Order: sequence, then C-alpha cells, then structure tokens
Amino acid sequence: MSLSGTDISAATKAIQENQRILVIPHENVDPDGLSSALACYQLFRALGKDVTVICPDTLPESLEFLPGFGELSRDVAEGQQFVITVSLQGGVEVDKLRYAVEDQKVNIIVVPKKGRIRSQDIVLGDGERQYDLIVAVDTADLPLFGRVYTEHVDLFADVPVLNVDHHISNTHYGQIHLLDPTAASATEVLYNWFTQVPQWKERLTPDIATLLLTGLITDTRSFQNPNTTPRSLEIAAELLDFGARQQEIIKHIYKTKPLSTLRVWGRALNRIQIDPASGIVWSSVNKEDLAELGATSKETHGILDELISTIPDADVHVLFTELEEGGLKASMRSSDTIDASALAARTYGGGGHPRAAGFRVPRFENFELQVLECVQTLKQGMQRQRAEKEQSNHQQQIPVQPAVQNTVSQEVPLQAVSSSTPGVDVVERVGDEGNMAASGGTDVVSGLMG
Repeated sequence: MSLSGTDISAATKAIQENQRILVIPHENVDPDGLSSALACYQLFRALGKDVTVICPDTLPESLEFLPGFGELSRDVAEGQQFVITVSLQGGVEVDKLRYAVEDQKVNIIVVPKKGRIRSQDIVLGDGERQYDLIVAVDTADLPLFGRVYTEHVDLFADVPVLNVDHHISNTHYGQIHLLDPTAASATEVLYNWFTQVPQWKERLTPDIATLLLTGLITDTRSFQNPNTTPRSLEIAAELLDFGARQQEIIKHIYKTKPLSTLRVWGRALNRIQIDPASGIVWSSVNKEDLAELGATSKETHGILDELISTIPDADVHVLFTELEEGGLKASMRSSDTIDASALAARTYGGGGHPRAAGFRVPRFENFELQVLECVQTLKQGMQRQRAEKEQSNHQQQIPVQPAVQNTVSQEVPLQAVSSSTPGVDVVERVGDEGNMAASGGTDVVSGLMG
C-alpha cells in the first residue's frame, strides 16, 4: 500500500495552512524516528514555519552527527493560559493593576483612574495555543510518546495531529494520516511525500537527504532485513544523488562504539539462552548490568540485529532490557514462520512489523523472573500461531465436493446434539507435551566475557 494522492494533498495542506508546528518521534527514540523528526524540522523551517522538534527522553549521543541535532528540545513548551479581559469602553482608564494570592485564591485588582469597571465588562477565556499542528513520526500509538503524551493529553486532544508512520500496527490516531506499512522506514514515507510536492523537492538539501538515508539504512540494517524492497533501494540511490553522506552514516552508526556499549553487548552475548524445542532465543540486560558497565539502556540498541539474531535454527529472537526509569522493554525479531507483530500484540499489547516488533512490561517484582514469564508466554503464543497456520493450511487443502443434483426431493431429518456433550478444543493441547519449563534453555556462550 503506497500513499494515496488524497492523503498527500491533505498532509501538504496541513503544513501550508499552519505556522507553529510541533514534531515528535516516539520515546526511546531510534535513528529512524529521530532522523524523521529532524528531516521534518529542516524542511518545514525552509518553508518559513516555526518548528519545534522534541526528543522525549535523553538525547542519544551516538546520533549527535545528525544535522540539526543541536536544535532538539526536551519538553513541550505548552502551559495553560487563562486570560481575563477587561473592557475599557466608555472612556475607562486604568491607574493600577496588581494581584495577590491568598487562601488558595488569586485576587486580581484593577484600579481605574477614570470611569468605572463593572462585572459585565469582564470576559474570561483560554489563551492562544502554543502550536497549530502536531506532526507525529514513526510512532504507532499515542502512549508510545511516553511522558510527552501523559503530561500533555489535552494538547493532543486540542491540536490536530498528522500521523506519519510505516508500522502495520499503527492505530490510525490523529486527524490526518500518511501511513504506508510497505515502506521500510518512516524516512521512506517522508521521502515519498516530500518528492510529490515540486516546491518541497527543490528544497531537499544534502543534510535532509542524509537524515532520510540514515533512517532507511538503520531500519533495514543496511538493506539486509526482509522489509527491504526494490523501492527502498531506488530511494537510497536517489538520496545519494541529492547529496546524502552515506559514509558519514556508516561511520557513526556502525563503526563508532563507546567502550561501555561493547561491554554491555558482551554481557548480553554471554547471557544468550536457547530453547530448541520451541525455536526461541533470548538474552537480557538488567539495571545492575548497566550501572556496573557504565552504560545506558539505549546502548543495547543493535545487540539483537548484530548478535542474537545471527543464531541459526530459531524462529524468534528476543532481547529484554530493564529500563532505568522502571519497566522492561522487549525487542523481537522473527523468521517468516512467525509474525512478530501479531505475537507481540496478542501477548503483551505490543506491535511493530511482521519480522521486527516489541513490547513493554511496565511493572514487575523481579526482572529475571519476569523475563522467564515473558519467554513462557511467547512460547505459548508461538504454539498458537503455528497451530492456527497449520489448521488454515489444512482447510485450504480440503477439496470442495461438487454439488450433486437429485431429481427426487428428499427430507433429511436433523439429529439433535445433546448440550451436555463436551466440545473438543483442537488447539488447546497442541504442543503441550515436550514443552520446556520457563526456566529451561541452554546457555550457548557460557563463560564468555563474564
């Protein structure tokens, strides 16, 4: 599914008709989300708009090379403004104006120099909004904005939202949508939009091209992931023609790693567990690991793609990370036999793409026990998917019998089925035998870099 002309027109009109624009990627931002936000910032500023771009959490140092990184804000400049308007008609002049706060009340005192102010001359109302439009990029659902959403719910309710995304799990929030789940990255969606508007295409600078290519390279893992399409490769070539600095991207994303990152990667590698019977591989990094190694939870980004998912003979690979602010983040990759997005959604309300998805667990008593519980739940979800797929394939293979026309009409009596006869759940017990315990698994790299 590509972007429709109607959607592109609506999104373009929204930018043209609004002046103060807020651009936001998801919390725990990745290179595609941040590159998308900064690309919007660069282009909309070039169009003469007042643009604010928010990074909802700690700014990732590894992405400091991105053009416009220094323009990122940490929070929304949004506060309620309550306006009290006093009419000065009839020749009224103000001599003094003061206020006092007492007994949980604000007393505003207006002393007229000339004339008289009456209660009917006073009007109460809300002040001017800080933003005219919100552009949400690379975010499947509103809660994924984290505290930016929870602390400013009224903002998202009052200000129109343009939803730009490529996740199949997107909930279609907002009033205007640019959604393309066939796109490999959010920056690919943006490129397809920007180049459809001639005046915008002329403003694509090498900096904007570098931002768009960064999202495309990282979300396809240098065009190795199954989400890479011929169109993705065409766009990459076109971005190079626009001046995208490919080697700069490769250097900072893949060839520059702090020592703390290498250490935490080693810890995760040492903890890899595998359940061959279920086809799941997992590892975990807790807060104690991060503190000991002087790393942050964001430095676990890339472990799954670079290390864990290279282990063969597994259908699902998972990395569990305990977050500094509390909660657990799980990142998943899968083979073509398991839909990772559906698995994440049905087990923990997560989502993503068929081959790459994730979910969160906000609260738990013990991280290690929660990891084991998650693994067991995912194994059960994988069993259900396999059973449903097998049942679907079996039904498709059943030949359809041609209808037999009888020349003589016959009545066939219906046999009543007793309501006491127990039904049979054909899925419930599939794969129960031989299932490993939640704590089962084989440490395939025991002792490495402990």
